[in-house]
Amino acid sequence: MTKAEVVSNISDKLGMEKNDVQAMLEAFMVEVKQSLESGENVYLRGFGSFIVKKRAAKTGRNISKNTTIRIPAHNIPAFKPAKVFLEGVKSKVPVE
Repeated sequence: MTKAEVVSNISDKLGMEKNDVQAMLEAFMVEVKQSLESGENVYLRGFGSFIVKKRAAKTGRNISKNTTIRIPAHNIPAFKPAKVFLEGVKSKVPVE
């Protein structure tokens, strides 16, 4: 599902203009991004958490040059689904 499809579905369900829904969705994504960039996690009860994960420093390999490189410690954004969300997906999506 794309962002445009999400906007269209929400617009249909709530009877709102697509432009208003899109502006609201964009504002939500900006808020989540800014919170994570400032090191704050975002918790949405019943849905999940957008969190900042810390990756430790490690040694990697450049296989084309056959050399080792040092990868510094860094942070990455991640999503951790809530238990009810996780259980819903497990029970409703068929295993292929």
